[in-house]
Amino acid sequence: MPNSSSISEFLLLPLADTRQLQLLHFWLLLGIYLAALLGNGLISTAVACDQHLHTPMYFFLLNLALLDLGCISTTLPKAMANALWDTRAISYAGCAAQLFFFLFFMSAEYFLLTIMSYDRYVAICKPLHYGTLMDSRACVTMAAAAWGAGVLNSLLHTASTFSLSFCQGNVVNQFFCEIPQILKLSCSESNLREVAVIIFSISLAFGCFVFIVVSYVQIFIAVLRMPSEQVRHKAFSTCLPHLAVVSLFLSTAFFAYLKPPSISSPLLDLIVALLYSVVPPALNPIIYSMRNQEIKHTVRKVLQYVLFQLP
Repeated sequence: MPNSSSISEFLLLPLADTRQLQLLHFWLLLGIYLAALLGNGLISTAVACDQHLHTPMYFFLLNLALLDLGCISTTLPKAMANALWDTRAISYAGCAAQLFFFLFFMSAEYFLLTIMSYDRYVAICKPLHYGTLMDSRACVTMAAAAWGAGVLNSLLHTASTFSLSFCQGNVVNQFFCEIPQILKLSCSESNLREVAVIIFSISLAFGCFVFIVVSYVQIFIAVLRMPSEQVRHKAFSTCLPHLAVVSLFLSTAFFAYLKPPSISSPLLDLIVALLYSVVPPALNPIIYSMRNQEIKHTVRKVLQYVLFQLP
């Protein structure tokens, strides 16, 4: 069996066995990818161009859209290329790069969602201190911390994973390079180091999860105490999209990495991977646009401007 020094490429999981299904999957993935690019691109453009959206909540939403674009661009283009050209190969360096960037965008997005829950908590529970606690400098610092923490977390996992010896072949049973599937190829005892890194990350993720839950418990208590129904509706309209995004992100990602090995199968692993790596970046713009009138109004203006400029 080959070891890590002799492996020059990995073989990813094919999405279909027949050429017709491969092409069908290519067009499906292309449609999802273009929808994600359009949705997140429109939100990014709307927030960047509209002065009325230059607030902390929309600043973090802009960062979320950029992270979603990065996340889905790390996995889908390679999967589409493999389906279109009927290949499975990804180079050793390409696999390491894909794993690094995927973990970076996913980790940074989770940290950013935690920060966004704090933003909603301050806005609703401490409105008189909102301008002080969430000024532009604080927002930039928190966003930079989320991106920086994502880089460090990803670098730690990538270095730990690819320092292992691989002697169980080079077939990755996933459509992109994913840590659990790569670890199955290792026969090195040093994979305990990666397990320790994963446990640390899970502990950190659980801490963020507790922070989000506590924040929203206090938010809902504060909102239910508001005397005006209109004010309650406005408060909920700013919180529910974020809560929906958090729920979608956490439920799919936690199930992917914490599901019991006894229920693992190639098909289930593939479906779960699609749910947590593809679905959230594609649906997040829709979730935020459905209940946010300001976003819908600005996106409509952006579309009208673009269409007007077309010959």
